Order: sequence, then structure tokens, then C-alpha cells
Amino acid sequence: MKFAVIVFPGSNCDLDMYHAVKDVLGEEAEYVFHTETSLEGFDGVLLPGGFSYGDYLRCGSIAQFSPIMAEVKRFAEEGRPVLGVCNGFQVLVEAGLLPGVLMRNRDLKFMCKTVDLVVENNETMFTSEYAAQETIRVPIAHGEGNYYCDDATLETLKANGQIAFTYKENPNGSVENIAGITNEAGNVLGMMPHPERAVEALLGVEDGKRLFTSIVKWGARHVTYN
Repeated sequence: MKFAVIVFPGSNCDLDMYHAVKDVLGEEAEYVFHTETSLEGFDGVLLPGGFSYGDYLRCGSIAQFSPIMAEVKRFAEEGRPVLGVCNGFQVLVEAGLLPGVLMRNRDLKFMCKTVDLVVENNETMFTSEYAAQETIRVPIAHGEGNYYCDDATLETLKANGQIAFTYKENPNGSVENIAGITNEAGNVLGMMPHPERAVEALLGVEDGKRLFTSIVKWGARHVTYN
């Protein structure tokens, strides 16, 4: 597969994302800057973490207006994989590709540590390499990862199996311990933990690697190469 790593002013996990896909998985990857207007030739889109546009106004609120986001929306509407991590998750929410909001952490402090996640739905293109209800360890690093949605949206997320990951011990106050959700179609995933920082033993944990191999496994079945 060929992945586009979207780079906004202030992205700082783009190198990690590129390394995970290119160097660890051995898949193709290219940086795509926020000013670009085409994703032609790519099979998957990755929105990395960081502080796009300095997180002014709200996290992700300015990045959603970047020229490349029209293409990200088209890509998502075509049913192809779009992954947003941390600030990437916030951008996807602000762009309306995922429901809910991300607020400041419950204790109003930036958090940086490795946490336990529960795989709530292992039947998505992002989670098929995990077992159902498996506990995995993935780092978090955020100040505004407190996921919130209203009761009706929460019931919809549950009914559609859109809750992909939950925290085993809620670090930030997220409703129902939510750490990551998909869109209703299941091809857009947003999550606050950083799987790209958990792809090799050198990093202390490898549980994030299977998220990326899940996407590649999906691509092997669905992507047609010329």
C-alpha cells in the first residue's frame, strides 16, 4: 500500500508515522503537505499528531480548512482508510468526519505515558489483527484528549460498533473511557493514543504495529495495483 502522511504547520509526529509505515512495515509512504489538493495514487491516509496551526482557537479547528482536507473527505467517502492520531483525531472531528468533541483533560494537565487499551471492536480494517477484548499497551501524549459526545451519539456509537478502543483506566475523563472511534462505515478511525510510537521493541512496546498491519492486510484484499 502507499500511504499519504499529511503534514500541517505544527505537526510533530509525521516523522514517527512515516517511520512506522516505511521503515518498520516496509510499505510505501510520502509526506503530503496541507497545501496540496490531490491524493491521487495513495491507498491510505494518515493524519499525525502535533499542534496543527499552534492549536489556536481549538485543536484541529484551523487545520480542517486546509486545501488537502477536501481530498481527505473525498477519500473517506470512497471507503478508503483514513487514520487520525491525537491531533489527527481532533482534525477529523473538527472536519465532521467523526462525531463528538475533544476537550481538555479532566485534570487540566498534559499527559504523557503508556496506558492499557481494550480492543472493543476487532472487526474493522484497523483492528483485525487484534483479538476481541484484548488489552494492549500504547503511549498517550495529549492535553485535550477528553472525548465527549451526547447520549444519543453515544448510543449510536455503541449500536454500530464504532467504539474501537477504550482505556482500561480512564486517564483524561473521556465519556465511557473512549480512546478511539470509527465513522459508521468503519473506514475512518480517530484515536488519541499513538500506535506509531509502539511499533518496535526499541520503543519498549510493539502493540501498535498490528494496527498498521491490519490496514495492510485490508489493502491486500481490496487495493488493486497497476
